[in-house]
Amino acid sequence: MGGASGATLKPVAFAALAGWGDDDHAAALAAFRLGAGVLSEYPIKRRALGIDPRALTAALLKASGLPGNLSRGAARSFFEVEFAPYEVELTADEGASGEGSGFFTGFYEPIVEGSRVPTPRFQAPLYAVPDDLVVVDGDRSDPELDPTYRFARRTAAGLAPYADRTTIEAGYLRGRGLELVYLADPVDAFFIHIQGAARIALPDGETMRVTYAAKTGHPYTSIGTYLIRIGALSLAEATMQGIRTWLREHPDKAAAVMGQNRSFIFFREAPVADAGLGPIAAAKVPLVSGRSLAVDRLLHSFHVPVWVETTHPVGSPFHRLTIAHDTGSAIVGPARGDIFFGSGDGAGEIAGRMRAPGRFVVLVPREAA
Repeated sequence: MGGASGATLKPVAFAALAGWGDDDHAAALAAFRLGAGVLSEYPIKRRALGIDPRALTAALLKASGLPGNLSRGAARSFFEVEFAPYEVELTADEGASGEGSGFFTGFYEPIVEGSRVPTPRFQAPLYAVPDDLVVVDGDRSDPELDPTYRFARRTAAGLAPYADRTTIEAGYLRGRGLELVYLADPVDAFFIHIQGAARIALPDGETMRVTYAAKTGHPYTSIGTYLIRIGALSLAEATMQGIRTWLREHPDKAAAVMGQNRSFIFFREAPVADAGLGPIAAAKVPLVSGRSLAVDRLLHSFHVPVWVETTHPVGSPFHRLTIAHDTGSAIVGPARGDIFFGSGDGAGEIAGRMRAPGRFVVLVPREAA
């Protein structure tokens, strides 16, 4: 089977997947079948890896027709009958190593306090999508626009780059009524941009949930990498927790450092009926802790099952069947995965320390294998 540029897909046996027989396939099936509910509005797209949307749709519809209380063994049989495993192997120039071609990080849903109206305590806004922000397609009207930009500003003369983080933080959007909610700490707002979603505890006891809606189009820049480059942090210190600590200890430099990431995220309010599930993902389904994976959306189709073999931050094996539910600006490459670890500070502690190589195995619908 053909693969994406820079990688090959090598067929492997289920028996060759470490821990395959020990996983909770019923939990994986529950996460997988969430996709069936959005197929009519958001049909699966063929991406560069070449997964057949019709075959994956057929597998999802079969899953949706199965009993909700299916046993682990029966769920495992479903995946083994309907799919064939293919390991993503990077070519040498893409960084292949003997530890497996995959590389995995983690993300989570922050839970912070906030207010729908500004107060002396809550002054840092999360913004809704501006009306002059447009999605860029192949028919760009401005040849000067960076061809990598997927979003731009609509002007009378055509498309132009949107304002970047520093410009927006300086008040570019002020007075346009785009503020969805206000937070107490600009650093919290910055990391919510990185995670792409949040739960906001409001003063009246209600919980507001927001998720990614769009972005300015500027490329994502890791401020951890920037802090390493200027000698402020070592590689080992550049975890989410280490970066937060540095920003807190250097308030006079924090805004300028965060401004190194010119990308700026816009949000929408997205209630989730089941409080036990995560926020609404790019695949338009709620994320599932330990089962949802963010992937490169240009290479992978949403809803495809991905077997992950890597190491948990505590040192134990993380061998689990996940589902491609989300994406992210920093998630680039055919064997790059970002694991959703849940909501709140505990999940954040894990996600912030998750950086490990491993195996990235795509389950391809047998109809197309």
